[in-house]
Amino acid sequence: MTPAHLAVENEDLPRLRELLDGGVDVEEIDGGLTLLQHAVDVEIDAHTQTGDPLHVDVTAYLLARGADPLASPVGGGLGSALHMALLRGHWLAVSLIEAFAARRA
Repeated sequence: MTPAHLAVENEDLPRLRELLDGGVDVEEIDGGLTLLQHAVDVEIDAHTQTGDPLHVDVTAYLLARGADPLASPVGGGLGSALHMALLRGHWLAVSLIEAFAARRA
């Protein structure tokens, strides 16, 4: 796992910020996932495993840094971050991504 994807996995926003400020591409792909897709997956998994409320900290930060919520890596087969959030019931990420996309349009 790349350092940026590891920061997403650990929901380590200060480290993610440091890496992006240092030149890591916000659209970096590892394991067939963009950083944003990975963030959506991690947020869902955290909710499922702990029962804690859904949150969108990492998703929001990546969107603010310019991540494309509609990007879908070739061969990834998972669809975009928005598609993943819709399919897996991450309603908070869906709301955030849809509002973000509407403002960009």
